[in-house]
Amino acid sequence: MSIFGCLFPCAPQPGWREGLESERCMSERMGASASASQGAEGAAGLDLSQNLPGFEPPAPREKKKRVTGFATLKKKFIRRRRSSKACDHGRILRELVSDWSPVEVAALLEEYDALQALKDLCVQAELARPPAATFKQDLSSLYDFKYCTDADLVYRGACFPIHRALVSARCPYFRDLLAGCPGYGARICLDLRSPSVDVQLFSALLRYLYTGDICHHNGSIDLNLLRRLREEFGSPNPLEDDLRYLLDSGDHADAALVFTEGADGLLGPRPDSAGSEYGFRPRLELPCHRAVLAARSPFFRSLLARRARIQEERQPTRIVLDEGVIPKRYARVLLHAVYLDQVDLNLISRGGCGGGLGEAQALAHTGRARPSPLEEAMELYQIGRFLELDILAQGCEDLILEALSLDTLPSVLQWSRQPYGSAWVHRQALHFLREEFQPVAQSPVLHQLDKEHIIEVLKSPFLQASELEVLQAVLKWGEHELIRRMEDREPNVVSHTAHSVTRKGVKKRDLSDIELREILSDLLPWVRMDHVLPPNSEVLLQAIRRGLVSTPPSHMIGGERENLRVNAWIRGSKMNGLFVQPRLFIPYYDELKVLVEDQLVQEAEILRGRRARCGPDPDISYMTDIRGGPSGVDVLSSAPPVPDAAALNTMLKREQKLRQAPGCQLALSMPLGSRAEIGRQIRLRVVREFNLPDNVAEALEAYRIGTLTEENSTAGRRSPARRRLVTPPRRLAEPPDGRLPDVAMAPSTLGPPPAPSELRLDLGDGPPPRATLRAAYRLCPPGPPFAPPAPVPRFL
Repeated sequence: MSIFGCLFPCAPQPGWREGLESERCMSERMGASASASQGAEGAAGLDLSQNLPGFEPPAPREKKKRVTGFATLKKKFIRRRRSSKACDHGRILRELVSDWSPVEVAALLEEYDALQALKDLCVQAELARPPAATFKQDLSSLYDFKYCTDADLVYRGACFPIHRALVSARCPYFRDLLAGCPGYGARICLDLRSPSVDVQLFSALLRYLYTGDICHHNGSIDLNLLRRLREEFGSPNPLEDDLRYLLDSGDHADAALVFTEGADGLLGPRPDSAGSEYGFRPRLELPCHRAVLAARSPFFRSLLARRARIQEERQPTRIVLDEGVIPKRYARVLLHAVYLDQVDLNLISRGGCGGGLGEAQALAHTGRARPSPLEEAMELYQIGRFLELDILAQGCEDLILEALSLDTLPSVLQWSRQPYGSAWVHRQALHFLREEFQPVAQSPVLHQLDKEHIIEVLKSPFLQASELEVLQAVLKWGEHELIRRMEDREPNVVSHTAHSVTRKGVKKRDLSDIELREILSDLLPWVRMDHVLPPNSEVLLQAIRRGLVSTPPSHMIGGERENLRVNAWIRGSKMNGLFVQPRLFIPYYDELKVLVEDQLVQEAEILRGRRARCGPDPDISYMTDIRGGPSGVDVLSSAPPVPDAAALNTMLKREQKLRQAPGCQLALSMPLGSRAEIGRQIRLRVVREFNLPDNVAEALEAYRIGTLTEENSTAGRRSPARRRLVTPPRRLAEPPDGRLPDVAMAPSTLGPPPAPSELRLDLGDGPPPRATLRAAYRLCPPGPPFAPPAPVPRFL
């Protein structure tokens, strides 16, 4: 009998692994209830055999029951182990706060509440992007601005330039009318049977043909009369159906997209374009309509405008595109997005060799000629940006985000950080990395991340991992990076040889701690060592012994002083410099809410008293920016173009509207919420909605402060002391050269920062001690909360 049989006599000996595998598969198909019911059946069979001594079930059934019972027991142990592992974070936090007072636990919960409200605003700011215009909006603008018109309708002395293809496809009446007057620039006089149709109503009828919508906001139009005109003009189909008909049929096509290899980009027929290019490569020519191209893309609009000056408009416009820039296999996807606002990768021509820059790059980098759907979406995004087709670019961004996973995360991060990548996709990829940091740290994907990406997520207070897991991930990444450097330095020319580092492997004791410390010098400062739980973790102690962590946690060097571990997690009454804002780790947050709800209900009065004594967290980030900003940095070299006064005022109105949203009001109402960070996230969302760079948010804040300062100075509501601190900024309206003035972007141009004595606060109890501003706020006596001072402009 084997050792396993001696230890577990009831366990089956032959074939027990196959039985376990079959049982596991059956349990996965049927769920947890199946294993419970099978365990109940096993228990019932055991009781039956005890009550009936003569009962002997068949051997195979008995064997199967035993396998089922053992497998069920094993599954229960596995389930219990997994559940205990999932609850480890809650248990560790309970051990941390076990000797805390109820007020201290509630204070930590307030920190997490403020972070949760701020996280909601950050997610909204990351998702913000300017909305892409739909085909209805673009066709409405086409009717207003009259791009590429080819016929004129004259009604009661008013001339209406129109587009023959659109109007003919939309209305049978105008189709028959324009068919009788062929030719470019035909002028047709109309005489309608309904005498009550005036010029304004006729214009609304034409706009309805272009957009498919009736102008409900215009109260001067008789909508009932407009509906009765359907009997005379005919009821049009849905706008999308008519555009699909124009795309599929090419009816009234007056342009064509020609895809050739090695084209020089000139418009018009090529001398060697008869039948094929270079004698062996056929060319692709797709009919289209100038009106639709001009309406959807500023690139095509300017291209057609230049063509109109050098060629007769009566001739069809042939737009020759170089396949090295825009591969012809994307031609139908491009036109489908132009006409119907849909990005369908199934329309990509995948037959043949195809050619194109994208396939050549894919063959060079991945070793295969056909790129993946993710790579095709990335290349289509670049085409959309090149053609200024926002609907195509945003559609590709959505496709890339749908394909984002652990396997594709490194490639998406690498692509999106490039100048030709998408900043919106980069923000979503970083958000995905923050939310899925735990599985990323346990997979080989961690080794494929760049140091810049890891630093970016380590800076975030919303990283979803415990600080111990963060430390382990950083050490793991650093050791892998060190092994990679050792492999690059190995003397063997051929890897995987007998003496190759790659083949024989590297043990941890062979790693140089000095070189590892140099690799992790930029990462470890962002790990919050005071928040590593449990505090006596072997990983932390080993990192300290190896000299990787230069400054150990405060509780290890505190000696006989007060409970420094508490001061590192919550804001204490004394400013001892130990507090580090904890990360919003959801298991910790959920466990704290349960603790407060279960144990601190009776302490509500104490909590309200603490809020009244401490007051809200002061907005001092703008003050610290004044004194802590780097000097001698060329800030103007990367200054963005400044919007005009009208755009800035519109952005300020949008900011005020967002501030009134429930989520923003909730964040502002948090006692420990940072108003400066809340305002920054709102401004980031505004500038991203207006398709502006993130650094325009600072210009928007400077413009807002300048406007408020001018209003206050005009009303005479500023005190002399305040006037001494704040210098009215220059208005940013109508910049002379399209860039921010020096006073807004270069803090060092107006001289040194004010002396520390000018930044002291008068709290009513004499001159404050020489301490930081945050310490001055913390030394306020108990009483009602005081109002924080108005923000000081950053250009002081």
